[in-house]
Amino acid sequence: MKFSSRMRRHVLATACVALGALALPFAASAQSPIVIKFSHVVADKTPKGQAALKFKELAEKKLPGKVDVQVFPSSQLFGDAKELEAVLLGDVQFIAPSLSKFDRFTKKLQVFDLPFMFDDVEALDRFQSTPLGQSLLTSMTNRGLVGLAYWHNGMKQLSTGKDKLVRPEDVKGLKFRIQASDVLEAQFKALGANPQKMAFAEVYQALQTGVVDGQENTWSNIYSQKFHEVQKTIAETNHGPIDYMVVTNAKWWDGLPADVRKGLTEAMAEATTYGNKVAFDLNEADKKKIADAGKAKIQKLSKDDIAAWRKAMEPVWKQFEGGIGRDLIDAALKANK
Repeated sequence: MKFSSRMRRHVLATACVALGALALPFAASAQSPIVIKFSHVVADKTPKGQAALKFKELAEKKLPGKVDVQVFPSSQLFGDAKELEAVLLGDVQFIAPSLSKFDRFTKKLQVFDLPFMFDDVEALDRFQSTPLGQSLLTSMTNRGLVGLAYWHNGMKQLSTGKDKLVRPEDVKGLKFRIQASDVLEAQFKALGANPQKMAFAEVYQALQTGVVDGQENTWSNIYSQKFHEVQKTIAETNHGPIDYMVVTNAKWWDGLPADVRKGLTEAMAEATTYGNKVAFDLNEADKKKIADAGKAKIQKLSKDDIAAWRKAMEPVWKQFEGGIGRDLIDAALKANK
């Protein structure tokens, strides 16, 4: 069958329209931003919550139209027990669990739970900035996770319902609430105290009723949870950090376009600086509020007092040295000035 010139032009035009219509979804798809779900378990107003929101702001500013960062606070998507599984399955892209949550992936991160390892948050920062400290971020890639940053909550202080809290012997025989951590359990056993694993939400009542005698936490947590109202003494021990690691799925991260990965890395670095300052300022402000409230005495410790605590904790360091590595422990101690 022969077609006239007019007919051929009509068939060609129809085909072009059809092909164009087919191409449209692919063009639209190519321009769609990469959706990044950031799930965490605390409120927006916390240092972690503020850092996550700052990351969203910076990432979308650096990569306009390329990424859509969606932050889900307060366990809206996943709680503590499920968030690691969620990121490994690709249900979310970013999470920021407590460092103590990673001990089933690597024992090396237990260095941060070792008591009296760091003098203060500045020493912690110095260690985390060293090559060894940075190497811990990639210590779980063989398990499918890559760390992007350390986020601070604050340094822990020790409190009890007793009048005196200066030396290790002052806690002998007392009951202390702890997070689920082998290191923290060993810490109190080494002091002759009795560690009690307990949900965070139950601590105030347990302190109030005497189910436990004491606890360890950051100034901001002590103030926000009103622990200072049911404790007599808070020793300024700074004996360990409550820190988080922002992690993502290693395969997903490696598969990102280079420019996107670069932009997200830069946004994360800036959000980390911002969030860690929020954490520091909040803890300083809440420490002052606790002092002003006058309900719990803040006990300052001398260098000799701290040395006594550190000496009492050396058996705990030795107990976990095999899994952590002596090189990491030495590098952490070297960060103290």
